[in-house]
Amino acid sequence: MGNENNDKELNEFVFSVVKKMAKMTYIRPEEIPNIDLYMDQVTTFMDEHLSDAKRHSEDKILTKTMINNYAKNDLLPPPDKKKYSKDHMIMLIFIYYFKSLMSISDIQTLLGPLSEEIFGGEGDVSMSEVYKRIYNYERSHMVDVAKGISKNQRDAMNLFEDVEDPDERTYLQLFSLVGMLSFDVYSKKYVIQSVIDELEKARIAMEEKAEARREAKKAALKRARREKKEKK
Repeated sequence: MGNENNDKELNEFVFSVVKKMAKMTYIRPEEIPNIDLYMDQVTTFMDEHLSDAKRHSEDKILTKTMINNYAKNDLLPPPDKKKYSKDHMIMLIFIYYFKSLMSISDIQTLLGPLSEEIFGGEGDVSMSEVYKRIYNYERSHMVDVAKGISKNQRDAMNLFEDVEDPDERTYLQLFSLVGMLSFDVYSKKYVIQSVIDELEKARIAMEEKAEARREAKKAALKRARREKKEKK
């Protein structure tokens, strides 16, 4: 009877965590302010809208120091007269999610084109549209993510169901669940890093081509000046 109670409690615990994850609040596209904000307003907004993501109540979602460091490391374009636009807010949201999986240099590589070509309405697609499309996709697949984790949990339960000691069995089941989820994250992180490395190669190739064009243009101008002098 004790074994059944332990298994039931474990199932209920994992189910409650998955349920909480599925119901976590995310910043909906329409919630991002259309007006420019001062830094204090930015940190307050992020803290209020992403509070569910905190592991501990004292954790900070975003601080002034973090924002300044992001700007120093070229992750975030500088504010305009100490104010942050809607595009700044979107960049900060992306940084918040990426920083748990990526290094600063990888985030720079990934967000660089977004900052240079789309930020401030420079691209064919707006920052708001980029965020909206990604947000809608992720939200529509949250149920699939929850189902996947629930399957991992069932598999973890079955792996050690033959262990008689209830405490040992519970530990091993939780350990195997963490192992399964960690391997999933590890595999996806490998793909993420490979994609970012490819983006970096493409960036370097584009810069080399641009430099080659500049040098060719300089050479052409020198040649034209020389020919002009020779004719005189």
